[in-house]
Amino acid sequence: MKNSKFENRNSNFIFFLILLVSCPCFCFVGCSGYTNRSLYDEKLRTVYVEMFDNTTFRRDLEYSLTDAIAKRIESETPYKIVSDRNRADTVLSGKIVTEDSSVLTLERETGRPLENQAEVTAQFSWKNLKTGQYLLQDTSASASWGYSVFQQQSFEYATKVAANKLAERIVEQMQQDW
Repeated sequence: MKNSKFENRNSNFIFFLILLVSCPCFCFVGCSGYTNRSLYDEKLRTVYVEMFDNTTFRRDLEYSLTDAIAKRIESETPYKIVSDRNRADTVLSGKIVTEDSSVLTLERETGRPLENQAEVTAQFSWKNLKTGQYLLQDTSASASWGYSVFQQQSFEYATKVAANKLAERIVEQMQQDW
């Protein structure tokens, strides 16, 4: 009996020793991937957002998208929007390349669409005016939003919501790579 008590204490001591040595190692393993750096380039301060072009047949969505991008830059980044291109550090420009609708579900008896989806796609570039280099060049992003005529939702409503989501994706692309 005395021998098993000694073995039990000895194994507990060895376990405690292993735990004591390995805990600091595990704590430092995950720390190498984190940083306190900003997600955005701190050398840049101002952005001039050009009115996006619209190559689709539906009009006026470019106004909603440009406005949503400017508002998101102001609220979600450290950059400020300026109205004079000559005072800006960078310029963001682009065009809406597709605005499409697709059917998600059909009514069985009549074959009418119950739920649809609007999708908006844009290509954009972000240029540093001080250096002349592109921070983003010919980058593409898209967003979609569902709508239902039975719920009194229109395609125009869905495209405006999709444009707002698209603005969010465009501003996300302005973050630096880690």
